[in-house]
Amino acid sequence: MQQVFAERILPRRSILVDASLIIWGSLFVAALAQLSIPLQPVPVTGQTFAVLLVGMVLGSRRGALALAAYLAEGLAGLPVFAEARSGLGTVLGPTGGYLVGFIAAAWLVGLLAERGFDRRLIKTFSAMVAGNMVIYVFGLAWLSTFPFVGGLLGESGLLTLGMMPFLIGDGIKAALAALLLPSAWRLTGSQK
Repeated sequence: MQQVFAERILPRRSILVDASLIIWGSLFVAALAQLSIPLQPVPVTGQTFAVLLVGMVLGSRRGALALAAYLAEGLAGLPVFAEARSGLGTVLGPTGGYLVGFIAAAWLVGLLAERGFDRRLIKTFSAMVAGNMVIYVFGLAWLSTFPFVGGLLGESGLLTLGMMPFLIGDGIKAALAALLLPSAWRLTGSQK
């Protein structure tokens, strides 16, 4: 396992440092979730960029915990989800699968970062695409259970509503992360 970026910046590990990173990661996702273009049934947001960046910067365990904390904050009523939403109704609504998928995606890209996928442009981009695919799998599976999407519109309607509007934006976000992370490693003097 290789060092992730957070460990490069804060090499001394402690429970307090880890807890702080997890909370800051969840707040970063909450902040970027508010950058939103309202579409129905799923808005386009800065969330996925933040989720994948947090996973890669913090690593698999802390990244997944940061997203679990984010989900818990929203369930507790804090307005952290897209469009300042919160609560069980949001998690059980059409976007719930994407929200749960954030935890798995952060874990996956964090694991890839622990294997050095955050240090080179192509590898970082590939990791981000893999993370996005995980989010789509969870999101589309959940969205398909809603009669107005999966039942009435079928598979093509599901993809039209739940994935197609996001592909270009997710590609741009993945490219941005692929530029940011390797550059950050170079700035710190390490890219091994």
